[in-house]
Amino acid sequence: MGDRPLAESTLIRRAQRGDRGAYEKLMERHQTIAFRVAWAITGSASEAEEAAQEAFLKAYQALARFGPNRPFRPWLLRIVSNEARNRRVAEGRRARLAIRVAEERRRDDAVPSPEAALLGHERRQVVLKAVDRLPEAQRMAIFCRYFMELSEAETAAAMGTRRGTVKSRLSRALARLETEIGVDRG
Repeated sequence: MGDRPLAESTLIRRAQRGDRGAYEKLMERHQTIAFRVAWAITGSASEAEEAAQEAFLKAYQALARFGPNRPFRPWLLRIVSNEARNRRVAEGRRARLAIRVAEERRRDDAVPSPEAALLGHERRQVVLKAVDRLPEAQRMAIFCRYFMELSEAETAAAMGTRRGTVKSRLSRALARLETEIGVDRG
């Protein structure tokens, strides 16, 4: 019988007691989403990598203060987003999130007809341009919630805001997209 992965709470307790191997396992579990959140904020793969690494270091240093009944992922994503935001502000960058994400989107297994592919590509470009014109806070909410498929709580943590704020930003963004290009909300 193979080794079963340790529960996250077990890894956290071990890491809090100084077990670096346990913390490395936690990093492995969350490195992809940490990078994606950092990339969404910075718009740069190299800056995102540095922000994620720095955030993991800061999280390790703050791990002793992490509460045992709190969810780890939103806490970590908050640290990642703060680090990435600090880097973006320091360098004066404004990320163009939606277009870059579209290039990295998962592809369906089925091969569409050339006509369907062209129409899909054209429609996607219209949507991405409209998303890119949204105010930054609304664009980030759309990006995190729909492109990265984060929950509302995770989106709130990544954006450093409350869940209700995420809901209102999403509602405003979707209403604007619906008016501008006829995106269906449901």
